[in-house]
Amino acid sequence: MEPLDLEPREQDRMTFSLAAKCERTGAFGIAVSSSSVCVTSRCAWVRAAAGVVASQNITDPALGDLGLELLGRGYAADRVLRMLVEAGAYPEHRQITLVDGSGETAHYSGSNTLGRNAVARGKFCVAAGNLLKHERVPAAMIAAFEANTDAELAERLLLALEAGEKSGGEEGAIRSAGLKVVEQLIWPTVDLRVDWHHKPIQELRRIWSVFAPQKQDYITRALDPTAAPSYGVPGDP
Repeated sequence: MEPLDLEPREQDRMTFSLAAKCERTGAFGIAVSSSSVCVTSRCAWVRAAAGVVASQNITDPALGDLGLELLGRGYAADRVLRMLVEAGAYPEHRQITLVDGSGETAHYSGSNTLGRNAVARGKFCVAAGNLLKHERVPAAMIAAFEANTDAELAERLLLALEAGEKSGGEEGAIRSAGLKVVEQLIWPTVDLRVDWHHKPIQELRRIWSVFAPQKQDYITRALDPTAAPSYGVPGDP
């Protein structure tokens, strides 16, 4: 077996993501993957009662934080996008998607967005990517997301990420992936990340399968530890 090539490369900048609002619960979330390491820490920005911002391609994390602040003030996605493009440095290098508090979406791909890039919009969701295998990847992600409206938001986002990879994904190898969801609380109820892995989306699926059955228990422990189930550890009363 040949050894895996996991050495970082300067050209590894490929990313695809889907940002969305759940029309049933009001939760916001994003799923993202990339050939770059630690993509979620730079690209995925979510805040309860505000919305979602994805800042990708040649990433400027400041756009994510600023975008959430503006969305939280009630500005619509289209207006926030204009402000981010006008205020940010080197906008021609940025690829940005947003979902606002009402579920409306907006997107921008600067003239220097890398390689084959594309964006697709759906109901309460938007997907975008750069250096893609083909331009149909975002549309495949939207289709998977919209086909699973009965599932919880995190599962729908992960299904969309898997569909993006299955439909071609990026031109190069994917090395990191993440899943982030906020519901009615100020902190994320789902924040799962896989970094520098040879199959990060598959590993993200495995981690989600472990976390999902326990998610509500962790929420209950935060809100009311007296009502929480047993931890199942030595010394637990």
